[in-house]
Amino acid sequence: MANSEEKDINQAQEEKEEKDTKSDKCDKSEKKSKKSDKTAQELKKLQDDYAALNDRYMRTLAEYDNYRKRTQRDLDSRVSSTKVDVLSKILPVVDNFERAALNSDADFDGYKKGVEMTVNQFIEILKGIGVEEFGAVGDAFDPNIHNGVMHIEDENMEENVIADVFMKGYKLGDKIIRPATVKVAN
Repeated sequence: MANSEEKDINQAQEEKEEKDTKSDKCDKSEKKSKKSDKTAQELKKLQDDYAALNDRYMRTLAEYDNYRKRTQRDLDSRVSSTKVDVLSKILPVVDNFERAALNSDADFDGYKKGVEMTVNQFIEILKGIGVEEFGAVGDAFDPNIHNGVMHIEDENMEENVIADVFMKGYKLGDKIIRPATVKVAN
């Protein structure tokens, strides 16, 4: 009987070991399944985060592109508006020159006076938009803003002084539009 009991004990142990092995396999399978579920959840979360970031990135790119286009339109509009403003101020000068050119009854003095008035009108318009003349006789010569094309020796004038102006210079604020073309003494 002892053999039979031993067999029963051995069989019970084997069954228990088999059960434990199955249980371990189930536990391992459950753990793998839980790990797999957790990994799948993490992957899903990462994919959602990526999609959200990508969407935000694409929206930012679109907003920047719209901003760039809007800024360019505004700049073009301002440039066009500025041109219209300047031209509307210059057109009366053009009208006066045309009137002078078409006036065949004017004598020389009248014609000269009309041209002088028109030139003065034009200079006032330039001053009104911020353009300044520079480069007068007697001013100190500055090679940064003057274009010295001739040089003379004159004992009555100081050194590096403008003796004659061939073309006045013009500037807008600190920006030189055109340097003055001058003759420099000494």
